[in-house]
Amino acid sequence: MLLKDWQLAFEAFLLEEDPNANPTLSESLISGPTLDVGTGLAIYHNAYKARLLDVLRNDFPTSLHWLGDEEFDRLAMAYIYRYPSAHFSLRWLGKGFEGFVREHLVPEQSAPLAELIALEWAFTLAFDAPAAEPLTIEAMAALAPEEWPELRVRAVPSMQRLECRFNSLSLWRSVKEEAQFPESAPIEIPQICLIWRNQLICSYRSLDSAEASALMGILNGGWNFAELCAELAVTYGEGAPLQAVTWLKQWIQDGLLERLQR
Repeated sequence: MLLKDWQLAFEAFLLEEDPNANPTLSESLISGPTLDVGTGLAIYHNAYKARLLDVLRNDFPTSLHWLGDEEFDRLAMAYIYRYPSAHFSLRWLGKGFEGFVREHLVPEQSAPLAELIALEWAFTLAFDAPAAEPLTIEAMAALAPEEWPELRVRAVPSMQRLECRFNSLSLWRSVKEEAQFPESAPIEIPQICLIWRNQLICSYRSLDSAEASALMGILNGGWNFAELCAELAVTYGEGAPLQAVTWLKQWIQDGLLERLQR
């Protein structure tokens, strides 16, 4: 057997649910003095799956806490068999977990769990995102008056936005704080949750609909500061500039924004 063919056969063996290797692979190996071929291959087979489970357990600790060890492992293994790891780094193993849960479970079961998985994955993405140079209050104070109307900003690379229709944040926070785990429940008004990394610390904050719309306007709509004030004037009238400055200051203090140069 050529080396390439042997490697492909060994890979196929690791990805199969059946821990018994095909005869061609088994016959290409030699038993040791204390370990036969079948036992040795079974050890590799089990160790590979155990490592993948460990990765998902570490990436989704709140989902693990909610489901319990056995139920989580069953769901995770079903995911691994349906979508085998295809990236050289296990960092990306959980990328499709949310989508798998939505297709694997009925909507009544999948909706709250998938949202929680998406929340946990957002923290992973935020933590691993490229470094940024967020705007500072000092930099804003140094702007000349004529620069303010055309001021444009963009989100730092780590910012993740998630609309929560369930109390996923409460579930996540309870595990993080080792507090009593609440029942999963829908919330009356969906929350817009921002997750980002400031230096080496991941942060999160919920936004009401007005603040979320304003932030998405400057990030996705490309509004400059003058356009932000004009949009807010519909609701806040003469108080629009003050509201715009108040929110902008908060976003900058949170480390959410970089200046977008022309």
